[in-house]
Amino acid sequence: MFDFLVNWLANVPTFALPYALAALGLIITEKAGVLSLGAEGFLLIGAMSGIGVLLGVGDYPLLALTVAALAAAALSLVYALLVVTLRVNQVIGGLALVFLAQGMTGVIATRAGWTSRPVDGLHTVPLGSLADIPVLGPILFQHDPLVFATVPLVALVAYVLDRTMFGLRLRAVGDGPDAADAAGIRVALTRYGAIALGSALVGLAGGYLSVGVAKIWVEGMSGGRGWIAVALVIFARWQPWRALGGALLFGGIEALIPRIAAIGVALPQYLVLMTPYLATLAVMIWICLRQDGRSLEPRALGVAHLREERR
Repeated sequence: MFDFLVNWLANVPTFALPYALAALGLIITEKAGVLSLGAEGFLLIGAMSGIGVLLGVGDYPLLALTVAALAAAALSLVYALLVVTLRVNQVIGGLALVFLAQGMTGVIATRAGWTSRPVDGLHTVPLGSLADIPVLGPILFQHDPLVFATVPLVALVAYVLDRTMFGLRLRAVGDGPDAADAAGIRVALTRYGAIALGSALVGLAGGYLSVGVAKIWVEGMSGGRGWIAVALVIFARWQPWRALGGALLFGGIEALIPRIAAIGVALPQYLVLMTPYLATLAVMIWICLRQDGRSLEPRALGVAHLREERR
C-alpha cells in the first residue's frame, strides 16, 4: 500500500502539468475579455507539432516543445482575426477552431507518417543523490525539466497579471474595453497579444502530452483535456495559483487510474474513461453551490469591442 501511494504521488505532477499549462494559457486569454473554447484544438496542434519536430529534425525535445508553443500561437492568430477583428461570436469561433484543428492534425500527421511512431522524448533531470532519497526522491526529484519549471511559471504569470503594467492593461481590457480605449490602451492589439501568448501555453501543454508523457502521436490524443481546462479556469476563478491546485486535483485523479489497474483491481473500462469528466461535473456543481455573489470573471468576457461603439 505504501509503494502504491509513493508511485501514485510521483506520477501526479506529470499528469497534472498539461492541465496547469492549459489553464494558465486560458487565464491569460480570458483576462483580456476573450472567451477561449479552442483549447482542445491548441492542444492537438501542439502535440502534433512536437512529435513532428522529433521525427523530422531529431531528438531535440526542448526544440519540439518550443515549436509546439509557436504552432499553437500561429493558429491562434486565425482565431484572433475572427473574434477580435471580424467580431465573430466567440463561442462559435472557438468551436470552429477545435474542429479545424482536429481535421488539420489528422490530415497532416497521416500524410507525414507521424502516427503511432514512438519517440525518445523528454527525460528526467539527473539530480544525483537527491533522486535516491527514500519516498521524497521519486515524488519530488525524479521529474523532467518542464515539471520543475511549472511552479516558477505559475508564480511568473501571477506576478505579471497582478503587479505589472502589462497585467493592468490586460485586466483593464477584460473588465472595461471602452474605458481602456478611452485611456489610450489599444484594445485590439492587447487582445491579439493575450490570445497568442495564452494559446502558446496551451500548445506547450499539448507538446508535453506527446513529447513528455505519451511519447507518441495518435489522432485525438488530447482526450478532452482542453474542455476540462476550461472548467478548471472557472473552478480557479481566473487565479493562477488556484488553477495549479485544480490541476493537481485532476492530475491526481488521472494518475490514479493506471495505478489501480496495475495492482490488479478490475474496473469497467467505460467507467474509468468517464472518471475525469465526472470529476469535472462534480467540481462545477460544487462551484454553483458555493456561489457567494462575488465573481472574479472579467466583466467583458466574451464581449466583442468596436472602437466606435460606446455603451
